[in-house]
Amino acid sequence: MATIKQIAAEAGVSAATVSRVLNNDATLAVSEDTRTRIFHIAERLAYKPARLKKLKQEEHLSRQQIGLLMWSSLEDERDDPYFSSIRRGIELRCEELGMTIAKVLRGRGGSELSPCHHLDGFIAVGSLRVEDVIELYGNPDRIVFVNHPEVPAACDSVNLNFEAATREALSHLLALGHTRIAYVGGPETIHGLGPGGISDDADRVPANDPRRSAFKALMSANGMYRDEYDIVSEWSSNGGYVGMQALLELDERPTACMLGSDPMAVGALRALHEAGVAVPGGMAIIGFDDIEISAYLSPPLTTVKVHTELMGRTAVQLLLERIQGREPAIHAIVNTTMVVRESCGSRLPQIVE
Repeated sequence: MATIKQIAAEAGVSAATVSRVLNNDATLAVSEDTRTRIFHIAERLAYKPARLKKLKQEEHLSRQQIGLLMWSSLEDERDDPYFSSIRRGIELRCEELGMTIAKVLRGRGGSELSPCHHLDGFIAVGSLRVEDVIELYGNPDRIVFVNHPEVPAACDSVNLNFEAATREALSHLLALGHTRIAYVGGPETIHGLGPGGISDDADRVPANDPRRSAFKALMSANGMYRDEYDIVSEWSSNGGYVGMQALLELDERPTACMLGSDPMAVGALRALHEAGVAVPGGMAIIGFDDIEISAYLSPPLTTVKVHTELMGRTAVQLLLERIQGREPAIHAIVNTTMVVRESCGSRLPQIVE
Protein backbone atom coordinates (compact mmCIF):
# COMPACT_ATOMS: atom_id res chain seq x y z
CA MET A 1 0.00 0.00 0.00
CA ALA A 2 1.28 3.45 -0.88
CA THR A 3 2.63 5.79 1.78
CA ILE A 4 2.71 9.58 2.08
CA LYS A 5 6.48 9.49 1.52
CA GLN A 6 6.06 7.68 -1.80
CA ILE A 7 3.46 10.21 -2.97
CA ALA A 8 5.72 13.09 -1.87
CA ALA A 9 8.71 11.70 -3.75
CA GLU A 10 6.76 11.33 -6.98
CA ALA A 11 5.07 14.73 -6.64
CA GLY A 12 8.33 16.50 -5.80
CA VAL A 13 7.03 18.01 -2.53
CA SER A 14 7.49 17.34 1.17
CA ALA A 15 5.62 14.61 3.05
CA ALA A 16 4.12 17.33 5.27
CA THR A 17 2.67 19.06 2.21
CA VAL A 18 1.13 15.81 0.97
CA SER A 19 -0.38 15.12 4.38
CA ARG A 20 -1.94 18.60 4.60
CA VAL A 21 -3.29 18.42 1.04
CA LEU A 22 -4.87 14.99 1.56
CA ASN A 23 -6.42 16.21 4.82
CA ASN A 24 -7.86 19.29 3.01
CA ASP A 25 -5.94 21.82 5.10
CA ALA A 26 -7.43 25.14 3.93
CA THR A 27 -4.57 27.16 5.50
CA LEU A 28 -1.95 25.55 3.24
CA ALA A 29 -0.59 27.87 0.53
CA VAL A 30 -0.07 25.55 -2.43
CA SER A 31 -0.86 25.90 -6.13
CA GLU A 32 -3.89 24.20 -7.58
CA ASP A 33 -1.66 22.28 -10.00
CA THR A 34 0.34 20.84 -7.09
CA ARG A 35 -2.82 19.99 -5.19
CA THR A 36 -4.31 18.24 -8.24
CA ARG A 37 -1.06 16.37 -8.92
CA ILE A 38 -0.93 15.05 -5.36
CA PHE A 39 -4.52 13.80 -5.52
CA HIS A 40 -3.95 12.10 -8.89
CA ILE A 41 -0.81 10.33 -7.64
CA ALA A 42 -2.57 9.23 -4.44
CA GLU A 43 -5.46 7.85 -6.49
CA ARG A 44 -3.17 6.05 -8.94
CA LEU A 45 -1.15 4.49 -6.08
CA ALA A 46 -4.37 3.46 -4.29
CA TYR A 47 -3.39 5.39 -1.18
CA LYS A 48 -5.65 4.71 1.81
CA PRO A 49 -5.35 7.08 4.75
CA ALA A 50 -4.86 5.66 8.23
CA ARG A 51 -8.24 6.87 9.39
CA LEU A 52 -9.93 4.89 6.59
CA LYS A 53 -7.99 1.79 7.62
CA LYS A 54 -9.10 2.35 11.21
CA LEU A 55 -12.73 2.72 10.17
CA LYS A 56 -12.53 -0.55 8.24
CA GLN A 57 -10.98 -2.28 11.27
CA GLU A 58 -13.77 -0.96 13.51
CA GLU A 59 -16.36 -2.10 10.99
CA HIS A 60 -14.79 -5.58 10.94
CA LEU A 61 -14.85 -5.77 14.76
CA SER A 62 -18.48 -4.69 14.88
CA ARG A 63 -19.36 -7.79 12.87
CA GLN A 64 -17.63 -10.13 15.33
CA GLN A 65 -20.05 -12.07 17.52
CA ILE A 66 -18.76 -14.03 20.49
CA GLY A 67 -20.22 -16.36 23.07
CA LEU A 68 -19.74 -16.21 26.84
CA LEU A 69 -20.10 -19.26 29.07
CA MET A 70 -20.15 -18.55 32.82
CA TRP A 71 -19.68 -21.36 35.34
CA SER A 72 -21.65 -19.37 37.90
CA SER A 73 -25.34 -18.58 38.20
CA LEU A 74 -26.63 -15.07 38.86
CA GLU A 75 -27.21 -16.12 42.47
CA ASP A 76 -23.58 -17.22 42.76
CA GLU A 77 -22.46 -13.83 41.48
CA ARG A 78 -24.58 -12.02 44.04
CA ASP A 79 -23.09 -14.08 46.89
CA ASP A 80 -19.50 -13.70 45.67
CA PRO A 81 -18.68 -10.92 43.15
CA TYR A 82 -15.51 -12.67 41.92
CA PHE A 83 -17.10 -14.01 38.73
CA SER A 84 -19.39 -11.04 38.16
CA SER A 85 -16.31 -8.78 38.08
CA ILE A 86 -14.67 -11.00 35.45
CA ARG A 87 -17.89 -10.84 33.41
CA ARG A 88 -17.98 -7.05 33.73
CA GLY A 89 -14.42 -6.82 32.39
CA ILE A 90 -15.41 -8.94 29.38
CA GLU A 91 -18.48 -6.81 28.71
CA LEU A 92 -16.63 -3.49 29.03
CA ARG A 93 -13.80 -4.50 26.69
CA CYS A 94 -16.26 -5.84 24.11
CA GLU A 95 -18.17 -2.55 24.28
CA GLU A 96 -14.96 -0.56 23.77
CA LEU A 97 -14.03 -2.65 20.73
CA GLY A 98 -17.54 -2.70 19.29
CA MET A 99 -17.70 -6.51 19.53
CA THR A 100 -21.03 -8.16 20.29
CA ILE A 101 -21.65 -10.76 22.99
CA ALA A 102 -24.27 -12.60 20.99
CA LYS A 103 -24.90 -15.43 23.43
CA VAL A 104 -24.51 -15.79 27.23
CA LEU A 105 -24.71 -19.29 28.67
CA ARG A 106 -24.50 -20.43 32.28
CA GLY A 107 -23.34 -23.77 33.60
CA ARG A 108 -25.37 -23.21 36.74
CA GLY A 109 -28.82 -21.71 36.55
CA GLY A 110 -30.70 -23.97 34.17
CA SER A 111 -29.97 -22.37 30.81
CA GLU A 112 -30.08 -24.61 27.75
CA LEU A 113 -26.56 -25.17 26.40
CA SER A 114 -27.05 -25.30 22.65
CA PRO A 115 -24.05 -25.45 20.26
CA CYS A 116 -22.42 -22.13 19.34
CA HIS A 117 -20.36 -23.15 16.31
CA HIS A 118 -21.56 -20.17 14.26
CA LEU A 119 -19.94 -17.57 16.54
CA ASP A 120 -16.57 -15.91 15.87
CA GLY A 121 -15.12 -16.72 19.28
CA PHE A 122 -15.90 -18.08 22.72
CA ILE A 123 -14.90 -17.28 26.32
CA ALA A 124 -15.46 -19.83 29.11
CA VAL A 125 -15.21 -18.64 32.71
CA GLY A 126 -14.72 -21.15 35.54
CA SER A 127 -13.73 -24.76 36.05
CA LEU A 128 -15.70 -26.47 33.29
CA ARG A 129 -14.58 -29.64 31.54
CA VAL A 130 -12.46 -28.63 28.57
CA GLU A 131 -13.80 -31.35 26.27
CA ASP A 132 -17.37 -30.22 26.91
CA VAL A 133 -16.57 -26.57 26.18
CA ILE A 134 -14.80 -27.49 22.94
CA GLU A 135 -17.77 -29.63 21.91
CA LEU A 136 -20.11 -26.73 22.67
CA TYR A 137 -18.16 -24.25 20.52
CA GLY A 138 -16.15 -26.44 18.16
CA ASN A 139 -12.90 -24.56 17.50
CA PRO A 140 -10.27 -24.68 20.29
CA ASP A 141 -8.23 -21.96 18.54
CA ARG A 142 -11.03 -19.47 19.23
CA ILE A 143 -11.70 -20.38 22.89
CA VAL A 144 -10.27 -18.48 25.86
CA PHE A 145 -10.51 -20.18 29.27
CA VAL A 146 -10.60 -17.89 32.30
CA ASN A 147 -9.87 -19.10 35.84
CA HIS A 148 -9.49 -22.74 34.82
CA PRO A 149 -6.96 -25.05 36.54
CA GLU A 150 -6.25 -27.32 33.56
CA VAL A 151 -6.18 -25.70 30.10
CA PRO A 152 -4.94 -27.56 26.98
CA ALA A 153 -1.90 -26.14 25.21
CA ALA A 154 -3.93 -25.28 22.08
CA CYS A 155 -6.28 -22.86 23.89
CA ASP A 156 -5.67 -19.38 25.26
CA SER A 157 -6.18 -18.85 28.99
CA VAL A 158 -6.17 -16.20 31.70
CA ASN A 159 -5.39 -17.11 35.30
CA LEU A 160 -4.22 -15.50 38.51
CA ASN A 161 -0.70 -15.82 39.90
CA PHE A 162 -1.96 -17.80 42.89
CA GLU A 163 1.48 -18.99 43.96
CA ALA A 164 2.94 -15.50 44.21
CA ALA A 165 -0.19 -14.24 45.98
CA THR A 166 -0.02 -17.01 48.57
CA ARG A 167 3.70 -16.45 49.08
CA GLU A 168 3.14 -12.75 49.71
CA ALA A 169 0.33 -13.40 52.21
CA LEU A 170 2.35 -16.00 54.11
CA SER A 171 5.42 -13.75 54.04
CA HIS A 172 3.38 -11.08 55.77
CA LEU A 173 2.28 -13.46 58.51
CA LEU A 174 5.79 -14.85 58.97
CA ALA A 175 7.18 -11.31 59.19
CA LEU A 176 4.73 -10.68 62.03
CA GLY A 177 6.20 -13.66 63.90
CA HIS A 178 3.52 -16.28 63.23
CA THR A 179 4.61 -19.91 62.95
CA ARG A 180 1.26 -21.67 63.48
CA ILE A 181 -0.55 -20.65 60.28
CA ALA A 182 -3.69 -22.31 58.89
CA TYR A 183 -5.39 -22.30 55.51
CA VAL A 184 -9.16 -22.64 55.00
CA GLY A 185 -10.35 -22.97 51.42
CA GLY A 186 -12.97 -24.72 49.36
CA PRO A 187 -12.63 -27.77 47.13
CA GLU A 188 -11.58 -27.27 43.52
CA THR A 189 -13.72 -29.22 41.08
CA ILE A 190 -13.90 -29.43 37.29
CA HIS A 191 -17.56 -29.69 36.31
CA GLY A 192 -18.94 -31.67 33.39
CA LEU A 193 -21.54 -30.07 31.14
CA GLY A 194 -24.73 -31.57 29.81
CA PRO A 195 -27.45 -30.00 27.62
CA GLY A 196 -29.05 -28.45 30.70
CA GLY A 197 -25.86 -27.14 32.29
CA ILE A 198 -23.55 -28.58 34.92
CA SER A 199 -24.01 -32.33 35.33
CA ASP A 200 -24.62 -34.17 38.60
CA ASP A 201 -22.01 -34.88 41.27
CA ALA A 202 -20.92 -38.09 39.53
CA ASP A 203 -19.60 -36.00 36.63
CA ARG A 204 -17.22 -33.83 38.66
CA VAL A 205 -13.47 -34.30 38.89
CA PRO A 206 -11.38 -33.02 41.82
CA ALA A 207 -8.77 -30.45 40.78
CA ASN A 208 -5.84 -28.71 42.37
CA ASP A 209 -6.44 -25.57 44.45
CA PRO A 210 -3.31 -23.53 43.64
CA ARG A 211 -3.62 -21.55 46.88
CA ARG A 212 -3.68 -24.72 48.97
CA SER A 213 -0.80 -26.25 47.03
CA ALA A 214 1.32 -23.12 47.44
CA PHE A 215 0.42 -22.91 51.15
CA LYS A 216 1.48 -26.52 51.75
CA ALA A 217 4.71 -26.17 49.75
CA LEU A 218 5.80 -22.93 51.42
CA MET A 219 4.89 -23.99 54.94
CA SER A 220 6.58 -27.37 54.44
CA ALA A 221 9.74 -25.66 53.17
CA ASN A 222 9.82 -23.68 56.42
CA GLY A 223 9.12 -26.78 58.54
CA MET A 224 5.76 -25.37 59.70
CA TYR A 225 3.13 -27.34 57.79
CA ARG A 226 0.56 -29.24 59.90
CA ASP A 227 -2.25 -31.34 58.43
CA GLU A 228 -4.74 -30.20 61.06
CA TYR A 229 -4.22 -26.59 59.96
CA ASP A 230 -5.20 -27.40 56.36
CA ILE A 231 -9.02 -27.22 56.25
CA VAL A 232 -11.32 -27.93 53.30
CA SER A 233 -14.74 -26.31 53.59
CA GLU A 234 -17.38 -24.75 51.32
CA TRP A 235 -16.64 -21.71 49.16
CA SER A 236 -19.01 -19.51 51.17
CA SER A 237 -19.27 -17.46 54.33
CA ASN A 238 -20.76 -20.48 56.07
CA GLY A 239 -17.78 -22.53 54.86
CA GLY A 240 -15.40 -20.05 56.47
CA TYR A 241 -17.45 -20.11 59.66
CA VAL A 242 -17.40 -23.91 59.88
CA GLY A 243 -13.72 -24.10 58.97
CA MET A 244 -12.74 -21.60 61.67
CA GLN A 245 -14.83 -23.47 64.24
CA ALA A 246 -12.82 -26.61 63.43
CA LEU A 247 -9.57 -24.73 64.01
CA LEU A 248 -10.83 -23.30 67.31
CA GLU A 249 -11.55 -26.81 68.58
CA LEU A 250 -7.91 -27.90 68.24
CA ASP A 251 -5.82 -28.33 71.40
CA GLU A 252 -3.18 -26.06 69.89
CA ARG A 253 -4.86 -23.41 67.82
CA PRO A 254 -3.13 -21.60 64.98
CA THR A 255 -2.34 -17.95 65.60
CA ALA A 256 -3.03 -16.91 61.99
CA CYS A 257 -5.22 -18.08 59.14
CA MET A 258 -5.40 -17.43 55.43
CA LEU A 259 -8.87 -17.85 53.85
CA GLY A 260 -9.33 -18.81 50.20
CA SER A 261 -11.87 -16.01 49.61
CA ASP A 262 -13.16 -12.89 51.32
CA PRO A 263 -16.67 -14.33 51.81
CA MET A 264 -15.04 -17.23 53.69
CA ALA A 265 -13.10 -14.69 55.77
CA VAL A 266 -16.40 -12.99 56.69
CA GLY A 267 -17.67 -16.27 58.15
CA ALA A 268 -14.36 -16.93 59.91
CA LEU A 269 -14.49 -13.52 61.57
CA ARG A 270 -17.97 -14.24 62.89
CA ALA A 271 -16.81 -17.55 64.39
CA LEU A 272 -13.92 -15.78 66.09
CA HIS A 273 -16.15 -13.01 67.44
CA GLU A 274 -18.59 -15.58 68.85
CA ALA A 275 -15.73 -17.46 70.50
CA GLY A 276 -14.36 -14.26 72.04
CA VAL A 277 -11.08 -14.50 70.13
CA ALA A 278 -9.58 -11.08 69.40
CA VAL A 279 -8.54 -10.24 65.85
CA PRO A 280 -5.65 -9.85 65.23
CA GLY A 281 -4.45 -10.37 68.83
CA GLY A 282 -5.78 -13.92 69.20
CA MET A 283 -5.93 -14.80 65.51
CA ALA A 284 -4.60 -12.90 62.49
CA ILE A 285 -6.76 -13.17 59.37
CA ILE A 286 -6.00 -12.72 55.66
CA GLY A 287 -8.64 -13.05 52.93
CA PHE A 288 -8.47 -13.35 49.17
CA ASP A 289 -10.32 -11.17 46.60
CA ASP A 290 -10.67 -7.70 48.21
CA ILE A 291 -14.42 -7.46 47.71
CA GLU A 292 -16.00 -4.13 48.63
CA ILE A 293 -17.16 -5.17 52.10
CA SER A 294 -13.62 -6.17 53.15
CA ALA A 295 -12.65 -2.61 54.08
CA TYR A 296 -15.75 -2.23 56.30
CA LEU A 297 -15.51 -5.37 58.42
CA SER A 298 -14.53 -5.24 62.07
CA PRO A 299 -11.59 -5.18 61.96
CA PRO A 300 -11.01 -4.21 58.31
CA LEU A 301 -9.75 -7.25 56.43
CA THR A 302 -6.21 -7.68 55.17
CA THR A 303 -6.61 -9.42 51.83
CA VAL A 304 -5.08 -10.25 48.46
CA LYS A 305 -6.63 -8.02 45.80
CA VAL A 306 -7.34 -9.91 42.60
CA HIS A 307 -7.76 -7.85 39.42
CA THR A 308 -10.76 -9.75 38.12
CA GLU A 309 -11.98 -7.05 35.75
CA LEU A 310 -8.53 -7.04 34.14
CA MET A 311 -8.81 -10.82 33.73
CA GLY A 312 -12.01 -10.33 31.74
CA ARG A 313 -10.50 -7.58 29.61
CA THR A 314 -7.43 -9.71 28.92
CA ALA A 315 -9.61 -12.62 27.79
CA VAL A 316 -11.29 -10.42 25.17
CA GLN A 317 -7.94 -9.08 24.00
CA LEU A 318 -6.57 -12.60 23.54
CA LEU A 319 -9.67 -13.61 21.60
CA LEU A 320 -9.35 -10.52 19.38
CA GLU A 321 -5.76 -11.47 18.55
CA ARG A 322 -6.89 -14.97 17.59
CA ILE A 323 -9.61 -13.55 15.33
CA GLN A 324 -6.96 -11.35 13.70
CA GLY A 325 -4.78 -14.36 12.94
CA ARG A 326 -2.44 -15.12 15.84
CA GLU A 327 -1.66 -18.85 15.79
CA PRO A 328 0.26 -19.91 18.94
CA ALA A 329 -1.74 -20.04 22.17
CA ILE A 330 -1.01 -17.62 24.99
CA HIS A 331 -1.47 -18.43 28.68
CA ALA A 332 -1.72 -15.08 30.47
CA ILE A 333 -1.02 -14.75 34.20
CA VAL A 334 -2.43 -11.74 36.09
CA ASN A 335 -0.62 -10.70 39.26
CA THR A 336 -2.31 -9.71 42.52
CA THR A 337 -1.82 -6.93 45.06
CA MET A 338 -1.54 -7.28 48.84
CA VAL A 339 -3.89 -4.93 50.74
CA VAL A 340 -2.77 -4.63 54.38
CA ARG A 341 -5.46 -3.60 56.85
CA GLU A 342 -6.06 -4.24 60.56
CA SER A 343 -7.03 -7.93 60.68
CA CYS A 344 -3.43 -9.13 60.89
CA GLY A 345 -1.16 -6.13 61.49
CA SER A 346 0.47 -3.61 59.21
CA ARG A 347 4.15 -4.45 58.77
CA LEU A 348 5.16 -4.82 55.14
CA PRO A 349 6.05 -8.41 54.17
CA GLN A 350 9.43 -9.72 53.10
CA ILE A 351 8.88 -12.33 50.39
CA VAL A 352 10.02 -15.83 51.37
CA GLU A 353 11.62 -18.19 48.89
